[in-house]
Amino acid sequence: MFNKGNNWLFALMSALILISANPSSAQDGEALFNSKCATCHQPHKDMTGPKLYEVRQKWEEGGAKEGSIYQWVKNFQVAKANDPYANEVSAWSPTSMTIFADLNNEQIDAIFDYVDAQPLSSEGGGGEQVASTGGSGQKEETSLGWIWYVLAGIFIVIILSVGGVRRQLSNIDSDEEYQKTYADEIRTWMFRNRKSVGVGVLVIVLAIIVGVLLQLGQIGVLSAYQPSQPIQFPHDIHAGENDIDCKYCHNSADKSKTAGIPTVNVCMNCHKQIQGNETQAEQIAKIYEAAGFSPEGGGQYSGETENLVWNKVHVLPDHVYFNHSQHVVVGGIDCKQCHGDMTKQNELPRVVPVEELNEIDGNIQLTKPTLTMGWCIECHGEKEIANGPVEGKGGYYDEIHKRLLENDKSLYQDYLEDGKVTVKELGGWECAKCHY
Repeated sequence: MFNKGNNWLFALMSALILISANPSSAQDGEALFNSKCATCHQPHKDMTGPKLYEVRQKWEEGGAKEGSIYQWVKNFQVAKANDPYANEVSAWSPTSMTIFADLNNEQIDAIFDYVDAQPLSSEGGGGEQVASTGGSGQKEETSLGWIWYVLAGIFIVIILSVGGVRRQLSNIDSDEEYQKTYADEIRTWMFRNRKSVGVGVLVIVLAIIVGVLLQLGQIGVLSAYQPSQPIQFPHDIHAGENDIDCKYCHNSADKSKTAGIPTVNVCMNCHKQIQGNETQAEQIAKIYEAAGFSPEGGGQYSGETENLVWNKVHVLPDHVYFNHSQHVVVGGIDCKQCHGDMTKQNELPRVVPVEELNEIDGNIQLTKPTLTMGWCIECHGEKEIANGPVEGKGGYYDEIHKRLLENDKSLYQDYLEDGKVTVKELGGWECAKCHY
């Protein structure tokens, strides 16, 4: 059976490849659809937004300009202004389309390819619901990956069956009274090729260990996490166009452990007078409803208010201590170091991947995934404290330098070998600094 062992190994590897095979583009399209689109769209059913099944074909047949649908996804307002068909589409619903400037054409095509691959339900024509619309995060599995498992199983059964027939024919042709079993042939083959088998077993064991460690390393990694929110809040308009300071809304960032979420009253300080344009009116109306305010006439409050339930974006484990004021006031960390450049952020807040954070001017260049322990300690190892007085710090850094000099001048000079004193060198890597 094992005279041609290499052929059998090749066949087994082929089976394993079949088991693990799954088109990456389909996976990418599904992941992007669920994170970006599923809150408002379904493949075969109109929701807040229209159904997306074969939407590229609809735009082409409707006379849309070439590439207009990609521009619509990235910034519907630009597409609306440049393409008459896109302007017609915008009249379908008064709801504003979220801007996804971070998506490229290949990613958009992956989303549409995934949508077009979804089967139409035989009952009601509504199609399968691939994701929840209420932000619960539950979705119905539509993957056909199980087919690969079935094919791989059939393939393995065929291999074993053919091998069994060959073994029986070999036993019949043999003059020996003892008939070899599968186990005998396997032991004989393994002993004959013991060096190769030993190396193969070692490689497999190491691969399993590495794979397990890599999977464990992904636990709790929330890079690109983007929950739904009750209001499509455009940071680029508030923090960018209107130049509103982050701490006006997140007013406890420099005073407390948490940055705080603005109350409806903070929103009403401006929006009692500012009612926005047509595309903004629906979102502002949600603020009015929560505040119990009617803008008619001179505007009046009814006293009937509703709570706005915001979903937390940056979630840390319970055993991790993080203080905003310590980083903002004493550390002088700009908000964009952790949250990205919110002056350009039109889509809903998310955990910005470290690769995008590194592209922002002035940010410390880091390599570990955002919000992981490695990300924090890497920053502590790179961030330096001020060399000399800093306005608004109350002499904090002066006192640190003074104590270092008084304690051990040679130690202080060692710290300054790279031209800076880092947070790490002041104890920023001590476990108790961040863990209870």
